[in-house]
Amino acid sequence: MLIAYKEHGRRALAGFLGRRLAGVAVAAGHAGPGTVFVPVPASRASVRRRGADPLRLLTAVLAAELAASGPPVPVAVRALRHVRPVADQAGLDAAARRANLAGALAVRPRAAPLLAGRRVVVVDDVLTTGATLAEAARALRRSGAPPAGAVLLAERD
Repeated sequence: MLIAYKEHGRRALAGFLGRRLAGVAVAAGHAGPGTVFVPVPASRASVRRRGADPLRLLTAVLAAELAASGPPVPVAVRALRHVRPVADQAGLDAAARRANLAGALAVRPRAAPLLAGRRVVVVDDVLTTGATLAEAARALRRSGAPPAGAVLLAERD
């Protein structure tokens, strides 16, 4: 289902998948006051190929779903950006994924104030080796906003 959503443009699945992410956030205790959800950004090449950043859309659904539960309203912030090109991660082993992503992400300057003093939770779709989450956490820590955790839809064996 996630592949159909991401790779085949089945955007109608965004609501279902975003609600699942919201459920994960609640179950993990990441839906409390002052939480900011930060999606891992898609590469520019992926956005061009897909026509959108699918995870950004899912994160917006996640935040809206949690907001519907009542105050305080959690927010989704497009805080991370690529600062250099990265290769497609498919087919790369753990070491190659780490090397591919090392230093590839940074916090957008305008986003830093939105993260200050807030509970930051990284949002990703699939955990494969952990390299993407590690790079997102590195970039957030470097900006002074260490993540409190992450929410994901799936783990790849």
